[in-house]
Amino acid sequence: MKDNSLKIQELRKRLDQVKADLADTLQRMPAHGIKPGFMARLLDLEDERDRLLGEIKLLMSGSP
Repeated sequence: MKDNSLKIQELRKRLDQVKADLADTLQRMPAHGIKPGFMARLLDLEDERDRLLGEIKLLMSGSP
């Protein structure tokens, strides 16, 4: 169980970083003419955030 606590703590730390990066990216998003690379970065961050949230939820539920 202690390993799960450490893993959750690490995942939450990474989640905080991803959320900060996502907020920064959204703040810099232009109103018009969004470039594909910019949009790809945004989608990658959202995917990583969702993956981390899912992993944390899974670990907190006690499932393997």
